[in-house]
Amino acid sequence: MKTLLVIHTGGTISMSEDESNRVLTNDENPIAQHHNLIEKYAIVEEVMPFNLPSPHITLAHVKQLKSIIEEKAETAQYDGFIITHGTDTLEETAYLLDLTIKTRKPVILTGAMRSSNEIGSDGLYNFISAIRVAIHDDAHDKGVMVVFNDEIHTARNVTKTHTSNTNTFQSPNHGPLGVITKSGILFHHKPYRQNVFSNIDNTLNVPLIKAHMGMGSEMLVYYANQNVEGIVIEALGQGNLPPTAMAGLNHCLDKQIPIVLVSRSFNGIVSAVYAYEGGGHQLQNKGVIFSNGLNGPKARLKLLVALSNQLSQENMRTYFNQ
Repeated sequence: MKTLLVIHTGGTISMSEDESNRVLTNDENPIAQHHNLIEKYAIVEEVMPFNLPSPHITLAHVKQLKSIIEEKAETAQYDGFIITHGTDTLEETAYLLDLTIKTRKPVILTGAMRSSNEIGSDGLYNFISAIRVAIHDDAHDKGVMVVFNDEIHTARNVTKTHTSNTNTFQSPNHGPLGVITKSGILFHHKPYRQNVFSNIDNTLNVPLIKAHMGMGSEMLVYYANQNVEGIVIEALGQGNLPPTAMAGLNHCLDKQIPIVLVSRSFNGIVSAVYAYEGGGHQLQNKGVIFSNGLNGPKARLKLLVALSNQLSQENMRTYFNQ
């Protein structure tokens, strides 16, 4: 029987609802009450480095999780790792770990959309599903995964798509990596593994800006004057900005602030197609870096990792093309 390290961090999966429908944090994760069921699948050891709703999670907390996994992954003590986590920032924690941890062992994040004592609570089911995936021989060397609602997703592609539905985690451009059935675990394909850079500098300031109709230059000028280390812009369509934003963009580029462009659209990737003022072709010629299909929050993390590891502008461009 395989041995797994479970790292509890808080979130809805660890919470309970009171009589007035308020969801409150418990001191102990209710999953710990189901050892008789869990031990049918694996030997599980549990730690709780912190107990926080996921909007309270910071880069420093992710670095702590990274340290725990890296330390334990070097030994033969554990065959895989499961992190229980709140859903609001689960995809960001998963992706940052995927960018910075080098291990062939399964690392899986899961959580719940309904707290432990609600009707239809999904926490225990998702947790058992995560264990079943973690102990599967085919789960090795697939990067960090997210297991939710009978599906397995890569950290790179998964995103939260609904505020409350239990089927919230989806991979819009690519679909799930695999599925979980009562009879087994089925992987559809093996994800392409990216370069791993281990440093995370949580002091870096990398803001995320969402473009909109008539967007001006004020916010870009503000961040340039704050000497931020980098900026991610969720641009319009295939990667375009209003001409009214160009003065601010130029001000940032003049100060050699790396700017990464993604689309605010739900599907697709940015491309340097349009040659009008503010169009993607012009932006690329100015030195803006185009991201290969990431959403804004994940592109921000990738830029933060690139800056933390002192990648040059050209290497940064190659990194984002992966």
